[in-house]
Amino acid sequence: MLEGAEVRLAVDIGGTFTDIVLDVGQDRKTRKLLTTPQRPEQAVLDGMRLILADARAHISDIDVFIHGTTLATNAIIERRGAKTALIATEGFRDVLDIGTESRYDQYDLGIDKPRPLAPRSLRFTVPERVDAHGAVRLPLDEASVRALAPKLRELGVASVAIAFLHSYANPEHERRAAAILAEEMPDISVTVSSAVCPEIREYERTSTAVANAYVQPLIDGYLARMADALQVEQFRGAIYLVTSGGGVTSIETARRFPVRLVESGPAGGAIFAAQIAARLGESKVLSFDMGGTTAKICLIEKYQPETSRVFEVDRAARFLKGSGLPVRIPVIEMVEIGAGGGSIAHVDAMKRVTVGPESASSEPGPACYGRGGQRPAVTDADVALGMIDPDAFAGGTIKLDPELSKQALLRSVGEPLGLSAETAAYAVHEVVCENMASAARVHAVERGEIVGQHTLIAFGGAAPLHAARVAEKIGVSRVIVPSNAGVGSAVGFLAAPIAYELVRSRHVRLDDFDTEAVSDLLQEMVTEARALVEPGAAGAPVRERRAAFMRYVGQGHEISVELPNRRLTGADLAGLRQKFEADYSAMFERPIPGAAIEVLSWSVLATTEARNPSAVAAVTRKPAGKAVGSRKFFDGRAGEVIEIPLYRREDMVPGATIAGPAVIAEDETSTFVSTSFDAHIDGAGSIVMERKAA
Repeated sequence: MLEGAEVRLAVDIGGTFTDIVLDVGQDRKTRKLLTTPQRPEQAVLDGMRLILADARAHISDIDVFIHGTTLATNAIIERRGAKTALIATEGFRDVLDIGTESRYDQYDLGIDKPRPLAPRSLRFTVPERVDAHGAVRLPLDEASVRALAPKLRELGVASVAIAFLHSYANPEHERRAAAILAEEMPDISVTVSSAVCPEIREYERTSTAVANAYVQPLIDGYLARMADALQVEQFRGAIYLVTSGGGVTSIETARRFPVRLVESGPAGGAIFAAQIAARLGESKVLSFDMGGTTAKICLIEKYQPETSRVFEVDRAARFLKGSGLPVRIPVIEMVEIGAGGGSIAHVDAMKRVTVGPESASSEPGPACYGRGGQRPAVTDADVALGMIDPDAFAGGTIKLDPELSKQALLRSVGEPLGLSAETAAYAVHEVVCENMASAARVHAVERGEIVGQHTLIAFGGAAPLHAARVAEKIGVSRVIVPSNAGVGSAVGFLAAPIAYELVRSRHVRLDDFDTEAVSDLLQEMVTEARALVEPGAAGAPVRERRAAFMRYVGQGHEISVELPNRRLTGADLAGLRQKFEADYSAMFERPIPGAAIEVLSWSVLATTEARNPSAVAAVTRKPAGKAVGSRKFFDGRAGEVIEIPLYRREDMVPGATIAGPAVIAEDETSTFVSTSFDAHIDGAGSIVMERKAA
């Protein structure tokens, strides 16, 4: 089976499950295992052995190994990173506390801000000063840097972030300080802000550098152990890591800049949804990725996910911008909430049913896992409602106990509110669906979109169970559950291009534009970006995309405007203004006539071509065959238990049509078709739910 076929393996480590996908030519196999939090690589290696045994292959047969993980995000949220110090310019010790001086909720006098990753006791300053143009105003006091080494050693610091004022314009002081620390403390990890985020805006650059330093020892150690273990197993292929921007990069680059992995798992899901959208010709899509720990919502317009340059980790307020730790990296724009299958349900002081963000994770897991969990999770509610077959969960590898689910629901929700276990389960299911519907509404409104005009693409282990109800709440009339939905992010990894994006700040006004200096900067960035991409491209064509981040002089935010892939000339300036004003008008209705325009930063993306999916042939719909069984399902709206048919997805041929309510089960997940929907299998094997006519 392996002869002549390319063998590609993708692994997605989530907070609860580790998903593994193996592609051998056109043949695909999948596995889902519980994550091993203490040593994440153990679940990866165990899963690889199982899936390779399924394919009768050996690890030495693998050509490409693509890896994504939420380890960096979880380490920040759970504060499990390295003991990290910050070295700043004298007078700027408190940048992390001052932030942008704004309040995410100006009327709440008791707002909670996330704790800085480097506490004030581990922040130090040294005399030095560079101005905004890169000129040295005060030379670096090297003796002060050297004098910090004994203090850092005494405090047990494992990682250091260096963020000096205006280092994006001149990084020499940061580089020299890093070299001194490397001489004095060769075992310590050092991050310089001018390497990880060479951009204007002091707070965001410092926060990004500290985040990189905070997770670097953890991720570096994990990736080193993983590489060593793969070598022992005789792996001879190429290893790539998925970045937050939706591309893949080398293991060496990932070890230097682990902050770029913060959203790598969710990014794979967005790529997966974009591929499905392109295959089915769905130009307006809302992707809904619900796993064991979190749920992610992403808008995909014209087959491309929305992107951003800033992401907030560990938001204190669920939907409020400014309430988290800013990380300035290229990232796929999405909203993420603590609403997964493992999210814990309880009754708060006001007698309201509340779900998440705390998760049961894989250890101990939901109560029904029988691994010691005592508090009910969303999966317990789905089991108690009858939506999940307890004997076939995760392909039968994890046996669930419905009685444990009911007991936990009664203890934490039912008894405090005087509800039965089934009604408590329905309350939990409704609350988590409303949480996700609210996230979808907010995400769409912030981007000027009408959420009900989109098609919902649901994937992840838990999303297919909740997609129909979420769609009802937000007014969506079409829901798609693709093949391999339960391991969708890992499948998305296989389609990701090898890519790397560089962003650098250099202020230029259009009315005083030095085309030679800008062209030299862009060419330097192209050379650096291609050097990071071409070795892994294995001869595949590498294209580039250049962009300028422009705004009217005096404004606070920029718009990305694409540039030609060549040296700029004076004749390009009128075209730049036209492009900027056209994009500005699309966002704000009209431009500002004659206003001066400036560029703050420049971007170069080097990338291989993504793997384009083939179009799907139309199918003739016909009634599905006989159901393989039935499930006793508690209908919360009717307040009674009803019998609904159970189908196996692999038994349903393209065109097979069923009416809701019903459950379609498969090894990786189950899809619940509510009473409001009919469902059929399309030519790609996707489950397509369409709202019934009123």
